Amino acid sequence: MRSFLITILLIGSLSAVGAAEKVETPEFPGDVGLRLPPVIYAVPGIEMNVYFDNVSLMVNPANYVFDVTCNRGSQQADRWTYMPTGKDVGQFGFTLEVRDQSNAVIARAKSMIRVSPKNAGAGSEKSILIMGDSLTAASVYSGQVFDLSQGEGNPKLKLIGTRGPRGAPNGNLHEGYGGWTAERFATKYTGIARGGEYKKCGSPFIYKEGDADPKLDVPRFWREYNDGKAPDFVTILLGCNDTFSSTDDTIEERIDRMFRHYETLLKELRAAGPTTQIGCLLLVPGAATQDAFGQNYKSGQTRWQYKRNQSRVVERMLETFGGRESENIFIVPANVNLDCVNNYPKRIAPANARASAYVTRLINGVHPAAEGYRQIGDSVFCWMKSRMAAKEK
Repeated sequence: MRSFLITILLIGSLSAVGAAEKVETPEFPGDVGLRLPPVIYAVPGIEMNVYFDNVSLMVNPANYVFDVTCNRGSQQADRWTYMPTGKDVGQFGFTLEVRDQSNAVIARAKSMIRVSPKNAGAGSEKSILIMGDSLTAASVYSGQVFDLSQGEGNPKLKLIGTRGPRGAPNGNLHEGYGGWTAERFATKYTGIARGGEYKKCGSPFIYKEGDADPKLDVPRFWREYNDGKAPDFVTILLGCNDTFSSTDDTIEERIDRMFRHYETLLKELRAAGPTTQIGCLLLVPGAATQDAFGQNYKSGQTRWQYKRNQSRVVERMLETFGGRESENIFIVPANVNLDCVNNYPKRIAPANARASAYVTRLINGVHPAAEGYRQIGDSVFCWMKSRMAAKEK
């Protein structure tokens, strides 16, 4: 009876406050590490997703209920999915809650869905430098960005760099190097750069003049590869090699080291192009099963440890690089949009040496299939469209 009376008093008290004072529900990651980027970018005609396992940290997501509140898109078992139309241009709130078996909310996170006009930037000329490790070196998500820009209502987009698929068809250029870290981009000089064999190369942004010490010289890179102009956009996708072998005991030190060099790159890019829009891609998760990690790393790495490392990198990136739009630094949420079950390489094989039954197993731990890379490209393109739309206001 006393509990009932207290409830009545609370309702009366809230009513007296008035409808203008809306009570906001707090965000909290909970023990399941639920985290969303501040903005999820979208463009009419391009599917955008939030895969629940990608934005949380749990051994088995099937043990929990994910509950989306948003007046756009559809909630499915493993994701929220959305194909915007031209009528959807604007911003929409997005809340994701995690509930346990008792239906209690154990975590909550919020974001904003921002749908930009399909014709943002139409008729203009833009350039972009896409840089990163082997995920970039694969040349697929950079190619997706270029291909998307070829449709009607888009700018003429120039990709700049010294690397790409053989012959760099269709101008698919970038600065992607397998196995590289932020430290290598910021400090490594070998005398071989800008197009050489990636294992022997030094940073493409480091030059040496005569007897002087090698130094970062981003303006010179612009002079050589973009007619002396800073590009309109730069994207950076790093973190996998910086932290791959980390443990719970060493992950913070590894991220600290990564961020020291990452900030050096940001500082140099900012100085060389104050109006360049820089997109920091949140590190994408690895394949969804241990099978993929066993295929690549035998018993040397578990999918769970890699996911813990990747999740912590994302958390620290949100803390460190978020809220810096005044510096033209932005979070690009490539991690939310990647299907880690269906868009990683797989093969069909016997269940075991004595079995007649066949099963499908994922076979690459950290490198998506072409379809997954294209989802990363979709995320980059939608962010670019958002920035072009903002410039046109």
